[in-house]
Amino acid sequence: MRLSLAVAIVSSLWSLSVASPLSAGSLKERATTFTNPVLWEDYPDLEVIRVGDAFYYTSSTFAFSPGAPVLKSYDLVNWAPVSHSVSTLNFGSKYNLNSATDRAYVKGIWASSLRYRESNDMFYWMGCVESGKTYVWTAGGTGAGKNNGEVSNWNWTAAATINKCYYDNGLLVDDDDTMYVAYGNTKIMVAQLSKDGLSEVKSQQVYVSSDNAYIEGSRMYKVNGFYYIFVTKPANEEWVLKSQSPWGPYEMQVLVASIAGPLTSAGYAHQGGIVGTKDNKWYYVAFMDSYPGGRIPVAAPITWTSDGWPQLVKDGSAWGKTYPMPVQTTKTVPSPVGTDNFEGSALSHEWEWNHNPDNSKWKLAGGLQLQTATLTNDLFTARNTLTHRIIGPKSSGTFRLDISQMKDGDHAGAALFRDIAAYIGIHKDGSSAKLVMVNNLSLSTTWATNATGTVAATGPTLASGTTDLWLRVQADITPAFGSSTQRTTTFWYSTDGSKFTQLGSPFPMTNAWQFFTGYRFAVFNHATKALGGSIMVKSFTMEKL
Repeated sequence: MRLSLAVAIVSSLWSLSVASPLSAGSLKERATTFTNPVLWEDYPDLEVIRVGDAFYYTSSTFAFSPGAPVLKSYDLVNWAPVSHSVSTLNFGSKYNLNSATDRAYVKGIWASSLRYRESNDMFYWMGCVESGKTYVWTAGGTGAGKNNGEVSNWNWTAAATINKCYYDNGLLVDDDDTMYVAYGNTKIMVAQLSKDGLSEVKSQQVYVSSDNAYIEGSRMYKVNGFYYIFVTKPANEEWVLKSQSPWGPYEMQVLVASIAGPLTSAGYAHQGGIVGTKDNKWYYVAFMDSYPGGRIPVAAPITWTSDGWPQLVKDGSAWGKTYPMPVQTTKTVPSPVGTDNFEGSALSHEWEWNHNPDNSKWKLAGGLQLQTATLTNDLFTARNTLTHRIIGPKSSGTFRLDISQMKDGDHAGAALFRDIAAYIGIHKDGSSAKLVMVNNLSLSTTWATNATGTVAATGPTLASGTTDLWLRVQADITPAFGSSTQRTTTFWYSTDGSKFTQLGSPFPMTNAWQFFTGYRFAVFNHATKALGGSIMVKSFTMEKL
């Protein structure tokens, strides 16, 4: 996010990276401990690696595009997105959101893997899509190996398609530069890849539990001569498989099982992976089901037994809320809060479109211009809806819009986006620009549109030439998973950017997990009568409350 100089220092320990200057000494002094979660945003199915001083993190994104974000950190606590491994979802036409019956909700990028191979200066991303083919994207010439982990250029390309599913896979680059991938559910497999890492040489089953338990989420490592595969027994246990050979036989121990904390009304920490620091300290990073906000990362140190088994460092019998900072460093990354003025030649990597965008219908030119790309009365079928993760536990997302170029029948605004959704926006009717709050947009359990929403409240009619309208979505995503409590979101508007008025009643969010993705802020513009209109998004500001 392009942060304004006015952004305040975030006081929470888990968000110590700042936009305002701090002396190196004071930053180091403040960062002696951290508090879980390390990043209160929806980044599930994670894998974390280290290259030099830099840590990189990949995550699931389903049908959002670009996909498979790459986050960067210097301390395993403060994270910022720096790239996306999959610039366009090249998985079929449904990912272009062609119609109400040709779309890809809850499909796409699930648990995938990220690795850096120093011998050819190449990052590899690998993921199986819809239990069918496995896609490989690579970024070469990054310079990370020679530049202490710093990447000079993220140039991702679609490198290969493997005609089998490496389900929930974990890549490993061995000491001899051989590449392996662990994958599967219930039956865990290992495949050896070709020298270029783009095809399979051989594969075989290496583990199945004695009770045929369902396990998934493979992550593969080699530490001190042992091969490890971390797998999840959803959604509460993490198992560790250990062997002296990539092909087994593997022994098993349970790393965590139904471990309490560090957040209440959230699921158990699970489906993560391990990463080591330069000084050989090791950490397990996992996620917690924390709906309505999604699945958010937590971290804890691990130790090793004399015979090579990892052990989680607990607070009594629970996952610790606070731990010592993994890395003492003066290096930091941009804060997740602040203002994006949509400057430059590309969107910042906080943003993801709902499915692949129609690139002929948007551009950066003094802001983000969104032309109507779809003729529909259904937000879930409208292309070029741009989404942004919500930071918890409470925050607001404020879009500043120029609506002067909207056409008759256009609908535009700021949404709380998920399968049960609501928005505040403008319905253009002739020359009249009606301010509305619309709720109860919903998808069915098969992800078909169940309801296109109801106008629940109306505000003042705006002048048709309005060039400055602020629309705010204020969300409480404090975990309520597994409870009957419903967190709420409120919608606000302003014509001067200072005085905001709430429109409509608080909207109750769902705590259900089946859509997987947590709630997001979103901005949209679609036509209901004819294409041709547009809005200009002048800025977006996310603030912790």
